[in-house]
Amino acid sequence: MKALKILLITLALCSVSVLSLGCFFNSDTESTSEQQVATVQRGNLTVDITASGNLALSRIEDLAFDIPGRAEAITVEEILVEEGDSVEEGQVLAKLDTSEWDDMLTNLGLDLIQAQINLENAELALDKAEAETVTLITGDIVYSSNFDDEEIDILELRLALAEAQLEDAQKVLEEALEKSPEITAPFDGFITGVNVEGGDEVLPGTVAVTLADPNQFEADILVSEMDIFDLELGGDATVQIDALSSLTIPAKVTHISPTATIQSGVVNYYVKVELESLEALMQQQQEAMPNISSGELPGPIKQAIEEGQMTQEDAEAMLEQMQQAQAEQQAEFESFQLREGLTVTVSIIIEEAADVLLVPNGAITTRGRQTYVQVISADGTTEERAINTGISNWQYTEVVDGLTEGEQVVVPQGTTTTTTQQEGPPGGMMIPMGPPR
Repeated sequence: MKALKILLITLALCSVSVLSLGCFFNSDTESTSEQQVATVQRGNLTVDITASGNLALSRIEDLAFDIPGRAEAITVEEILVEEGDSVEEGQVLAKLDTSEWDDMLTNLGLDLIQAQINLENAELALDKAEAETVTLITGDIVYSSNFDDEEIDILELRLALAEAQLEDAQKVLEEALEKSPEITAPFDGFITGVNVEGGDEVLPGTVAVTLADPNQFEADILVSEMDIFDLELGGDATVQIDALSSLTIPAKVTHISPTATIQSGVVNYYVKVELESLEALMQQQQEAMPNISSGELPGPIKQAIEEGQMTQEDAEAMLEQMQQAQAEQQAEFESFQLREGLTVTVSIIIEEAADVLLVPNGAITTRGRQTYVQVISADGTTEERAINTGISNWQYTEVVDGLTEGEQVVVPQGTTTTTTQQEGPPGGMMIPMGPPR
């Protein structure tokens, strides 16, 4: 109802001065008992692929205890959050038993010392074995005393192993010193799951809590094999929330499944789109919103008063209604929160054309490779005219050549044509509306 109120105010402003306001909706439908007529107008045309889906949180992270050492259990001291809690980046969510943590670090330090001792012993053993071996060379004959090739080889292998163990022990201790017995939130969000509690014994990698970002959502849809080749990663899309039809959110294609989903012989592919953050969207709309909070009458309303189309009292009353509606919508938008599972309609944009001549599809006929329309002349007669066309959607076709703005074309009887052109409402909708459908 609030969005409807703003729309009604917008339409009221359109009636004040169509030329000066650039009205949000411009409809031109003429019909008689004999024929229907549509006026060639300029507008924006969008070709898209549309499918239904459901919202899902796109940024979910399992937070696990990063325990030093290898597969050693340690006791959970405390879990500081519950499912559903909102948390801030850097907030401590869970703690391990610090006394056991310190014992682990001490043991890793002892392991490093032992590895150093083992290396020194291996070096001494090899040096001793080589010192006890004497080699005499007389002419071309080599004489050896107490020489055991196999023993030397074994000692050399033990030395290499000791060096590797020392290097490994140093690395494990360094990594352990960089870790923490606490789990902290990597970003602002809310807790979707808690898997352990104080007193539990956990191993490295045990997930303690799951954190989700409430401002990042995605939606999966199925796209047919006929349309899948028109899509590309990073392509633009819009997501309309079914429960709030006035809310359309920009999105991007982030994943196109390489494998098909086949059901009853029908081939489809899963496509994922990620929605723009509501916070960023609200910021953009606030910057684009016209300033009517100051109480100063907008220029078009002033012009209407000067031309005698509106009294000062009516203008002030209209401005007050606009201010109230804008404030209510601002409050509604700030309190609105997307939720996982909401049904949405996703439109992935394939082609767009801005400020082009448009005619209804029903007005076009095709013979061979040439397209034609019936144009109404100034004297009321009709003539068939060849035209060149560009892109088209289910409702309109772009005319590249052959027609001029303002000309009228015949639409076969039984076809109702409404030309809708979106140019932006004077009141400034807080929520961006999608292109004409």
